[in-house]
Amino acid sequence: MRTVSRLFDSYEEARQAVTDLKSAGIPESDISIVANNVDRSHDRDGDGVDDRAEGAGTGAGVGATLGGAAGLLTGLGMLAIPGVGPVVAAGWLASTALGALAGGAAGGVIGALTQAGVDEEDAHVYAEGVRRGGTLVTVRADQDAAARADGILDRSGVAASARRDAYREGGWSRFDEAGAPLSREQLEAERKRYTL
Repeated sequence: MRTVSRLFDSYEEARQAVTDLKSAGIPESDISIVANNVDRSHDRDGDGVDDRAEGAGTGAGVGATLGGAAGLLTGLGMLAIPGVGPVVAAGWLASTALGALAGGAAGGVIGALTQAGVDEEDAHVYAEGVRRGGTLVTVRADQDAAARADGILDRSGVAASARRDAYREGGWSRFDEAGAPLSREQLEAERKRYTL
């Protein structure tokens, strides 16, 4: 099994990637998504469930918007990651990270990624990317499915090496889980920096 991850600058791009992965035959159980929610953009009513996913069960319009990703995305739940703050997350990676946090294990999302075979340096970039407002999509797959996942995630996902270079230009070296989550204003500035 291989683990394929990409960071997305917008939740909408990540959601589309999840839909495309499922359409390419990658089982939902092998796909994970983690999105920053410091600004509560995914849970405006504060009940711990992504509002767009809640609406999928009650409104045909929202369900149609979610499309093929609805199954995974309806499982989005809230959790807090040290150094990132509140996130919405679903899938195997979220379960692994939550288990590590609940058990008092160090690492959270970094530990979950490295346990799944992601290079530690890349895992730090992905954690920092989520901290800065990005959305992480991660797939575990056999060689054939991993090649399909790479192609799909490369369409609009950001490679760890490219984002690492951008972060380092600003003085960053590693994700600091003891660091403070970004404020809403800082989060918005980071999101604008990387979106067109």
